[in-house]
Amino acid sequence: MRREGVMGAEAAKAAKPRLTPSEFQVLAQYLYEVSGIHLDPGKAYLVETRLGHMLEELGCASYSEFLYRLKQDRSKSLVHRFVDAMTTNETLFFRDTGPFDLLRYKLLPDLIDRKTSGAVGGLRPTIRIWSAACSFGQEVYSVAIVCHEVLQHAPGVSVKILGTDISSAAVGRASAGKYSAFEVERGLPPGIRDRYFQKVGHSTWKISDEIRAMCQFKKLNLLEPFGFLGRFDIVLCRNVAIYFKPEDRKNLYERLADSLEPWGALLIGASEFLTGVTQRFTARRHLRHVYYVRTDP
Repeated sequence: MRREGVMGAEAAKAAKPRLTPSEFQVLAQYLYEVSGIHLDPGKAYLVETRLGHMLEELGCASYSEFLYRLKQDRSKSLVHRFVDAMTTNETLFFRDTGPFDLLRYKLLPDLIDRKTSGAVGGLRPTIRIWSAACSFGQEVYSVAIVCHEVLQHAPGVSVKILGTDISSAAVGRASAGKYSAFEVERGLPPGIRDRYFQKVGHSTWKISDEIRAMCQFKKLNLLEPFGFLGRFDIVLCRNVAIYFKPEDRKNLYERLADSLEPWGALLIGASEFLTGVTQRFTARRHLRHVYYVRTDP
């Protein structure tokens, strides 16, 4: 009995579909068409790891059959699951201290001075911030916490923060603002946790209503038009463009420049750069951290 069980398990394992080079090429092209994400040829293992459970659930005997099911999906629900599975949503609160130091000690104080000095009548000036590819919302809420603490000294200024992501699942989780004990312990000092989160149930923490009210979330593909979002004072687009082809990366940064107010600031990943990509920005340095300012009219 035990031997038959082992043999049955081995047979089931052997029966799992394997991704052929031609299937990878077609599937990678389809992923690029629906999300803009570019997969290098050496990422076949990643596709098998992230999609294997979906093929098993759907009863697909091959990746070709899975692709056929994707293209026949008029509701797009399967396509959304496909994109969700292939996008990386690994993140944590206050990931890399640089951007948050820049916000706290440079960008927000400068914006407050500029907004209050140019305020007209009794209008309350508003700072608009956009976190592109916000994943599960940790970056958005980290930004909101910094803004809340800085704006305590500038009661006449308000802030609105937008978080967008191509993944429907990520946007849903971000909007809920609920995190496991493990997630809130990653990058979040206990004092901040106890001040801005409430414990819900045994091991779940929920962002405070005060911080949640500062934030809004939308599903958005960065390769599609986003001018309707309006202009922003600060845009965070960190570790996103590295998944794009060079021409798409250039196009993204050019459109991000259009979405920034004159002299608005762009924050990108520590390993990313704009040199040779676009001339719409000028690099600035503060506290050993680099940010980019839109310099054209």
